[in-house]
Amino acid sequence: MTQIFETPTTHIDQYVCVAKLADVQAAGSLLVRSQKHTIALFYSDNQVYAIDNRCPHMGFPLQGSTCKDGIVTCPWHYARFDLASGGTFDSWADDVPSFPVEIRDGEVWVNLAPPVDPHAHHHQRLRDGLEQSISLVIAKSTIALLDMGADVTEPFQMGLEFGTHYNKTGWSSGLTIHTSMMNLLPYLDAEDQPRALFQGLSAVAGDSAGAPPHFVVHPLPNSNVDLNTLKNWFRQFIEVRDSEAAERCLVSAIRAGASSEQIADILFTAATDHRYIDIGHTLDFINKALEALDVVGWQGAELVLASLVSGLANASRMEESNSWRYPVDLVAILQSAFEQLPTALATGQSREGTWSGRDELVPILLGEDPQAIANSLLNALQAGCTDEQLASVVTYTAALRVARFHTNNDFGDWNSAHHPFTFANAVHQGIRRVPSLELLRGVFDAAMSVYLNRFLNVPPARLPEPKEPVQNPEELLKQLPDLLDRQQQVNQTGKLVADYLYSGGSAKRLMAMLGKLMLRENRDFHVIQEIEAAFRQYSLLSETPAGVHVLVAASRYLAAHSPTMRSQAQTYQIAERLHKGDRLFEES
Repeated sequence: MTQIFETPTTHIDQYVCVAKLADVQAAGSLLVRSQKHTIALFYSDNQVYAIDNRCPHMGFPLQGSTCKDGIVTCPWHYARFDLASGGTFDSWADDVPSFPVEIRDGEVWVNLAPPVDPHAHHHQRLRDGLEQSISLVIAKSTIALLDMGADVTEPFQMGLEFGTHYNKTGWSSGLTIHTSMMNLLPYLDAEDQPRALFQGLSAVAGDSAGAPPHFVVHPLPNSNVDLNTLKNWFRQFIEVRDSEAAERCLVSAIRAGASSEQIADILFTAATDHRYIDIGHTLDFINKALEALDVVGWQGAELVLASLVSGLANASRMEESNSWRYPVDLVAILQSAFEQLPTALATGQSREGTWSGRDELVPILLGEDPQAIANSLLNALQAGCTDEQLASVVTYTAALRVARFHTNNDFGDWNSAHHPFTFANAVHQGIRRVPSLELLRGVFDAAMSVYLNRFLNVPPARLPEPKEPVQNPEELLKQLPDLLDRQQQVNQTGKLVADYLYSGGSAKRLMAMLGKLMLRENRDFHVIQEIEAAFRQYSLLSETPAGVHVLVAASRYLAAHSPTMRSQAQTYQIAERLHKGDRLFEES
């Protein structure tokens, strides 16, 4: 018998003898091992075929599986594969590696050389996983791409482009998670970085499942409209909730060559023309979209930023909310403050760099007089406080609402404390990118949202204070995973984190541990937002009491939402073990 059957092209021939032909014919299928490969040989229609013995879905042994009409079927989840090529008929299973076979003098020889372009294969499989929202495929392809040296921006960009092209309502939680995970990578241990990318990509796939493509509108033809006019038009169209017209203005501005700072200014201005829109999500989405473009480059701006317009136009506005109008008209207080902003900024310009009133401002912002809060913000600006400093202190007070959140509150109120913090952080990051009088309004909005949540700190949970330092803080950190294996460990977690930091523990190692513990839980949009915002704030506050309080807030929020079922972590672990070559279900 002469057989030369080629499957995927390989770099070189690396044929080895693995079995006697007669043995394969007699058995129908035979398990062989050679050079760390475990191979299932099948005899069908007078030919011998060789495929990897592990089903690529979850690693179940394929040797002995039913083979009919050139198709082998895994007995576990019934994934079907073409024996000749290894190609699957079930996309959730992935293709099984196949090996070219030659019959020489009654012996079966198999070519173990690797395929020519595994990168292209895993790149396509990641695309398949996104299109069909198959988490296991996303995990396997992400792990493989990074292991073979792909830059982390490659899978990130694939997810960004896919999520902005296929979406139901524009930029939403999935893309925000995706970008937050990218922002978190520098804080994570190397082993956790692929897991973070997997979580972000899976979130994008979930949001985009079944969504039609979004076709970006064309810019105005042959237009010489100046940027300021386009900005005013954009704001007018957002005002009347006309997303299509607003998108055309935005795309026209980008195509006309407006800088990233100018486009950011247009978006942030429209997002702060109304009060605390969509409880802060809209402005946070804008900030995340701009951060995503920082990673992949401005060439993707049209598709990415166009995905923001629908949410911006259709967002709820707190002017329409009873809580912002009654019993105190916060909108009127803010409108009066905004009219005074130009004067306050002009007065404080000559004093910039001399303001030192942070500690005095915090208790006022946490107080019960909204007029005093607005006045204190204006007074700080007049005294030389910069936009960035003001945004920082308001963000810190928002974090204190979480750090002092009493566990007697309703569980759902964690989100009431959470939203002002992530909104304030987004405003802060936006001001650091492109400060403006219009965006400064967002700082005032954040301050009022903190005021509205004052009841969540009645009574306030006690902030952990520095005490006798622990001799070995790293031993303390080792207790954190076990603590978060149990429910209702909020206060204990906050105390452990504070004791660790006050004892000289490494904030870098703490944040890596918190990131690891976040990633082992099932994905939660608000938890990821909270952790990412807290890490960004700590990077600015550094080793100060305020920095400690921010990490205490984030750890308490994480503890309140732990443990979960951790099913997504199990999916990732299966993918990781398959990639390593573990024999998950084979007998040794």
